[in-house]
Amino acid sequence: MIEDSGQPEDPPDAGTEPDSGTEPDSDSGTPPDAGTPPDAGTPPPPQGGPGPWPNVEVLNYTQRFKLGRVRSVSVDDAYNIWLLDGDRIGVLRPGDSEPRWERGIGQARTGFGPDKLALDSTVICGGSAGRAYVGYYAAELDSAFIYSPDGSTFPRYDDPEPSRFDPVRYQEYQKGDLDVVRLTADGRIELEEHLQRSARSNGPQTIGIRNTNDHHFDEDRAVLSCAKVMRGPHKGEVYIGTNHGVTRIKGLHYNSHRHPVWFQETRNEDGSVSKTQMAGYTYALGIGQDGAVLIGNEWNVGVVVPSTDLVDWDRTEQHYNPEKLNSHVRAVNSLPEMDFWRGFQQTKDGSYYLASESLGLWHLRILRRSEEQSTQVAGLPTDSLTALAATDDGSLFIGTAGAGLWRLNAQKQLSRVDRVAGSTVRELFYDPTVTPGMLYVLTDSGLTVLRGY
Repeated sequence: MIEDSGQPEDPPDAGTEPDSGTEPDSDSGTPPDAGTPPDAGTPPPPQGGPGPWPNVEVLNYTQRFKLGRVRSVSVDDAYNIWLLDGDRIGVLRPGDSEPRWERGIGQARTGFGPDKLALDSTVICGGSAGRAYVGYYAAELDSAFIYSPDGSTFPRYDDPEPSRFDPVRYQEYQKGDLDVVRLTADGRIELEEHLQRSARSNGPQTIGIRNTNDHHFDEDRAVLSCAKVMRGPHKGEVYIGTNHGVTRIKGLHYNSHRHPVWFQETRNEDGSVSKTQMAGYTYALGIGQDGAVLIGNEWNVGVVVPSTDLVDWDRTEQHYNPEKLNSHVRAVNSLPEMDFWRGFQQTKDGSYYLASESLGLWHLRILRRSEEQSTQVAGLPTDSLTALAATDDGSLFIGTAGAGLWRLNAQKQLSRVDRVAGSTVRELFYDPTVTPGMLYVLTDSGLTVLRGY
């Protein structure tokens, strides 16, 4: 076990499980997508149009559309706004005056707790028209044993074939992960399926997200962040940051996982050295201007150009997923010290920015794959940051804990963004597929949408 991040809602530990290191099999290509769910709602307008929502500079959606309490928000390809709050999933469709909510779907159907399918819900991410992905978390597994609710243990790395599982093991492996939900013809929300279709068929396909290299490893049990690809050749794909790495999703298929890691060395009594892989929580997750995946966990940062095919996402050979960066930010801390990255974005001019939960905003330059150069950005009223979003006018929007929303414009001038209710920003999500673009700002006081950036 290692020290966790100190967040009250975090899973119990920061992810020290050793990766399997198993070489991928010879499968190639991308599994077929399951397609857009039926009755997906209003088709999206042509890209570049104003879209179905009010075209005003600043609008408090919580007040206008009676949203109530919201923990996470996102938008699907039909511009349905998806909402998450504990065991409730909501959707606000274009033309509706308020959202429709459903309780107890999927992993939330038995409630939350240590003996349930999840400890809580975490994030929601819009997908294709009428579809959304709902993240949950479950406690991480010990490196050698799984603990059943009655305190007994059984070996972790047994044969993963579900037909040979005992009931306790089978239940444990189903915890956490991700649900796929969809809209029905009459506007209800239903479970489409618990995400379980691996891009590579080298293991069971019925027990949630597993290590695509080796399905014995149930490492990605807590979904902490998500990012949807809004343009480019991989438009519509979704990435989720977990307690262990980054899982890539296309429709109903996944590939798990990639992660920037480091190895903690321990000298044993016999003089030998053991190495423990340290793969911190991935809260900072973004998509760069060129489509590269931006990854920031508790220690490390990575910039990865995604493979053409989903099936190759977990391959570490450089020609499959070229890594622009796999390192840590040396100017912030020594490697064993946590940096608590909570946002990672690239602005229109190509600059990279990292936001830390406790160490402020950093401008990062990539020198080579294993080396960066970073400087702290001065002028913010706090070093406690929560989220970042880069917009098409060259701005970087910065969410803080307690000091509201801030903007670093294209001329690198900082200013506070007024007219956004709330002091703590929980999420930032930018939709560039409409003109003017829409910046969704979720705070402790609700959802505000800014347009014109």
